[in-house]
Amino acid sequence: MNQLDMKGRAVVITGGAQGIGYAVARRMLESGAAVALWDINQPQLASALQSLSAYGTVVTQAVDLTDETSVDAATRATLEKLGAIDALVNSAGITGGNGTTWELPVDVWRRVIEVNLIGSYLTCRSVVPHMIAAGYGRIVNIASVAGKEGNPNASHYSASKAGLIGLTKSLAKELARNGVLVNAVTPAAARTPIFDSMKQEHIDFMLSKIPMGRFLEVAEAASMISWLCTEDCAFSTGAVFDLSGGRATY
Repeated sequence: MNQLDMKGRAVVITGGAQGIGYAVARRMLESGAAVALWDINQPQLASALQSLSAYGTVVTQAVDLTDETSVDAATRATLEKLGAIDALVNSAGITGGNGTTWELPVDVWRRVIEVNLIGSYLTCRSVVPHMIAAGYGRIVNIASVAGKEGNPNASHYSASKAGLIGLTKSLAKELARNGVLVNAVTPAAARTPIFDSMKQEHIDFMLSKIPMGRFLEVAEAASMISWLCTEDCAFSTGAVFDLSGGRATY
């Protein structure tokens, strides 16, 4: 594994207690960064703190990403602990299960939008002013190939991720002259705990669409996401980087 230069940088990772967020946290720590994990699941946060602390400086914050007061409190606490927020990785997300658009419960549809899209908006809203003041920042939003193509029986998830791509592009243009770069990645499915809320036929459908014939490995996702948080990523902003095994390369 090649070494990335994140020495002296402080990184916030939402949903960092498991899945892709956890893999990103480990890669960041191995590259010299200090990491703040923001997650709503306190037992998983405690477990992640214990396992990741062997690799470097880790702090945790229990956060409800759909509540602006909770997000702002997490930002203040992280700044107090780490002194800066140089990068933000919006990895937290839920699928909301599967069903046709007309059969999905309204409250489930709204909850997916709240967590996946509004949650990322609130973290950006809270963190960006500090990045502007510092004259430096990197934001990576974890969207999905579903946001490009629209998966059947997952309109809520697909819409939330399409919205996140739009947010990425708008915010990137707003910050293009402030030293803050904003990019998105669009992974195909990775075998993480998020699969637990999906039907097997939906999992089989996703696999069938990937030309490589396998699911994404979380370490593969972490490699690209982590690079996008480095100074080496200097002229890409508002971009959408494919992580779909060839499924959707546009």
